[in-house]
Amino acid sequence: MNDSQLTRRQMLHSSFVAAGATALSATFNNASAGQPKVKLHQGDVILFQGDSITDARRDRKSEGQANNSRGLGYGYPLFVAGNLLEEHPNLELNIYNRGISGNKVPDLQKRWQKDCLDLKPAVLSILIGVNDMWHKMNGRYNGTIKDYQTGFTALLQETKSALPDTRIVICEPFALRCGAIKETWFPEFDQRREVAKEVAQAAGAMWVPFQIMFDEAIAAGTKPEYWAADGVHPTLAGHTLMAQTWRKIVI
Repeated sequence: MNDSQLTRRQMLHSSFVAAGATALSATFNNASAGQPKVKLHQGDVILFQGDSITDARRDRKSEGQANNSRGLGYGYPLFVAGNLLEEHPNLELNIYNRGISGNKVPDLQKRWQKDCLDLKPAVLSILIGVNDMWHKMNGRYNGTIKDYQTGFTALLQETKSALPDTRIVICEPFALRCGAIKETWFPEFDQRREVAKEVAQAAGAMWVPFQIMFDEAIAAGTKPEYWAADGVHPTLAGHTLMAQTWRKIVI
């Protein structure tokens, strides 16, 4: 490799890092106002819930073991967990991932007792919504925006009733205009994102604006494929940016 190739590679790398940093800073500044960050306590349980984006090919056989790297998958929950465990070695945190690929809001409702309430999380992070749209587009589901709103609201009400001290974090569902994401997704998907935010606000939950984060990263000079090759499932860079943003806003 000659000096000119090395310089070009360094410049490209710097531009990607700058794009992510710009998105992270702007997203953090525009996050939900008035929501204090979570203060962790001894033995706290932190639970990540959602679909394949959260699932990230986690090992189901290891899901019962807190802080197990195989059970946490290869995505943003693993990166968040690693950071928290490194920073708080004396708190004996218990971090789980119970995301399941393909899940929609009704699927979460069916398994909520076992996969959420029974774990009694101090912090509950939920990212759900893309399959409620994707499966509808594929003709495998007929849930409306209203169904999404009603079901999500009921899920959070059940959670708050059973676990009144749990800090709930709602992550914004996102879709980048590349890969499997076509213009036929819009404007309905954007409307569903707005509903997710309304549901979060009504429940007093924290809000992590992942769509805005990715939009700002793309506007700063990177292609959508760099963050999510198929428009939905994040790349390594995408998961890393998600984890950084989640940490900046939540803990």
